Amino acid sequence: MLYWPGMHASATNPRASGPALIHEVIPVGWLQCNCSIIGDPETREALVLDPGDEVDRIEEILKRHHLKVKAIVSTHAHIDHVGGLKKLHDLTGAPVMMHADDLQLYRALDMQAAWIGMRPPEQTEVHQLLKEGDSVRWGPFEAQVLHTPGHTPGSVSLFLPREAGRVTLKVPHLFAGDTLFAGSIGRTDLWGGSFDEILRSLQGKLLLLPDETVVHPGHGPATTIGEERESNPFLQPQ
Repeated sequence: MLYWPGMHASATNPRASGPALIHEVIPVGWLQCNCSIIGDPETREALVLDPGDEVDRIEEILKRHHLKVKAIVSTHAHIDHVGGLKKLHDLTGAPVMMHADDLQLYRALDMQAAWIGMRPPEQTEVHQLLKEGDSVRWGPFEAQVLHTPGHTPGSVSLFLPREAGRVTLKVPHLFAGDTLFAGSIGRTDLWGGSFDEILRSLQGKLLLLPDETVVHPGHGPATTIGEERESNPFLQPQ
């Protein structure tokens, strides 16, 4: 939920992923959270990342590509990223995963809904708690879990290196949630946010990734680590 003022609020098509990856991004809900559907064209197994709302649209994409969801991951527990968790889990049976440090925030969806004047969504069980160094696997893919607190205590980013399990990708990919955006970073003035922590996450983890890494943020257009290193005003040397 949300991003610093001045960043773009709608997603563009992601950078080319190469033939080894099905990747569709759909902005969902009135806060336009980017939901990523990442599938394998051979096994037809898929990961769904941040199904914040509009599960019917997510289902249409899954059916179009004949994909079976193996995992549902929330990069963090703000309402715009988790609003569709129960409906998608009930539809697919896939386990729901998030970091333990965001469970308190997830259990406070009533409070979050009151902040923005909306009806709270139903909650589901969280089936797997993620932590730094874990891997999320589906089909031949293996994504690395990076704990990137700051926007929320349990924010995570998923990193798909070029050698992503049994597949070689054209470029590495980072699914950054609301930690890093094109030209901005996640806001830290909400519950559990910390500006110092998000800078440590950015400088100590995300900026260590290769410059060619394509960043898929939780809102707005895709970018690269190199572009953000060079031009993001929050990432410049002090």
